Amino acid sequence: MTPLPLHNETHPLAEALGLPPFERGWVWLAGAGPGDPGLVTVLGAHAIQSADVILYDALIDTALLKLARGELIFAGKRAGVKSCRQSDISRTLVSLAKKGKRVLRLKGGDPFVFGRGGEEALALARAGVPFRIVPGVTAGIGGLAYAGIPVTHRDTNHAVTFVTGHDANGQLPDLDWASLAKGSPTLVLFMARKHAGAIAAHLMAAGRRGDEPAAVVSDAARDGQSVVVTTLAELGAAAGGTAPAIIVIGENVRLREGLDWLGAMAGKALNPWPFGAETLSDAV
Repeated sequence: MTPLPLHNETHPLAEALGLPPFERGWVWLAGAGPGDPGLVTVLGAHAIQSADVILYDALIDTALLKLARGELIFAGKRAGVKSCRQSDISRTLVSLAKKGKRVLRLKGGDPFVFGRGGEEALALARAGVPFRIVPGVTAGIGGLAYAGIPVTHRDTNHAVTFVTGHDANGQLPDLDWASLAKGSPTLVLFMARKHAGAIAAHLMAAGRRGDEPAAVVSDAARDGQSVVVTTLAELGAAAGGTAPAIIVIGENVRLREGLDWLGAMAGKALNPWPFGAETLSDAV
């Protein structure tokens, strides 16, 4: 195995791509992707290798930390689980950066998609600490792709809406559920297990069909990934459990019949015509 570079060395890949140096006194907020460590970006991997200190999330694949040469600090937050205080995390980022450290905040998915990255970046800005955002693959796209469910398809939906399943107090968000029900053919719900039944009830009260397809993808893009395909009416029961999950509601869920590529690798027979032989995408 080729040894990882020391901080004063330049990795060949970073040099070839012209990646920016990780300067002392900076904080990088990076997304690690939804699960599979192979989904981290090249810039994200470069940051892991270059950081003096890494504050990592509960949802990252810890295999990524094998790339690290710096200090590792767990700074995870999970709904319903005793977690680090957000204010403490932000203060730690500021303190370490002001000591001249290269500080990496490594988060699951994308730091700016329901990941509190904006809060932490604002705390850095207020403290005068320079920072860089390294986007990651959000579970709302990459996690569903590993389940064989595209977030858009011209036979099913021309729009998609991302929705958080709870507010800052852990309660059902005070959203205009009627407008969401009528305005977006596909809804992707983050952190919504607890309130999935209530969300489904709001959507059906606003006119969504009870037999509309839905899916619960647990431990997305990980070895233990599981996918439960259900209906909107049964979503509350199907969403039981404690593993991190992404929930999708919409006709695009039916595409899993033909696109479950992980299942196909395990011998599952796919249906290449999930909507029948006559579809827009095949006609045009």
